[in-house]
Amino acid sequence: MAAALAEAQAAAREGEVPVGCVVALDGRVIAADHNRTIQLGDPTAHAEILAIRRAAAAVGNHRLTRCELAVTLEPCAMCVGACVQARLHRVIYGCADPRWGALGSRLDLGRPGLFNHDLAVAGGILADACRELLQEFFRSRRGRRPTDESSKDGPCASF
Repeated sequence: MAAALAEAQAAAREGEVPVGCVVALDGRVIAADHNRTIQLGDPTAHAEILAIRRAAAAVGNHRLTRCELAVTLEPCAMCVGACVQARLHRVIYGCADPRWGALGSRLDLGRPGLFNHDLAVAGGILADACRELLQEFFRSRRGRRPTDESSKDGPCASF
């Protein structure tokens, strides 16, 4: 999770929502990335999606059955779907996302038997550090720009 936190810090420095993600195979990080939705102008450029793409390229296969994904914020429905499609073995996340989280907070797309592939899920790993980074980022942003109605429903809006 420390490597995912480092990615989240990089996102914050770039003005992106500070979410970072790594994918590991046999305990070795094979891919890492962070949110790049603003930079790429792509609403699907979440840390998890980008890291999964890098991991698939690294192993030369779209199936990541022996891989674990660690992300600083509970994944949204889109990202959980990508984890299931990639057949990831396990998803580990930092802080819960009560507004958009899809591994138990808002939805539970990780519950056993729901899809053709079950994910092992562990949440709350370094949760305080992950939450503090998000809170600090949003506190600093609120004071620097006018209210944007569309941002009220974005990821981490509850932070």
